[in-house]
Amino acid sequence: MSSPEPVIRSRRTEKEVNGVSTQVVCTEFSNYIFIVVTQYGKIGTLVSVTPDSRSNDISTPSFSTKVLLGKDEPLTHVCAKNLATFVSQAAGNRPVLLGLALKDSSLDAIKQMKEVIKTCQVW
Repeated sequence: MSSPEPVIRSRRTEKEVNGVSTQVVCTEFSNYIFIVVTQYGKIGTLVSVTPDSRSNDISTPSFSTKVLLGKDEPLTHVCAKNLATFVSQAAGNRPVLLGLALKDSSLDAIKQMKEVIKTCQVW
């Protein structure tokens, strides 16, 4: 008898990003993708990234970000959109809940983190 598929699928990994240990956990729920990207070992700022259904141009979807917990700073919204929009699109435009606790939020670090997220794909 084969073991049943888990109800909640989750994958995690740890990689060095610009010399800083970075953990990524991706979990798929029925209505959300939950991703934690941390360099502190904590969930950090919680951001909701949702596809915007009001967009008139279907070929270029827009996304809304909302900080649910933590500091609401412009850089947080930029990082969240860069890290989560490709996940939402690959998951059939499902919303993404993103936990961010970053020491290094440089453009190069964000690009590397996107690649780490891709290795934890559960959607």
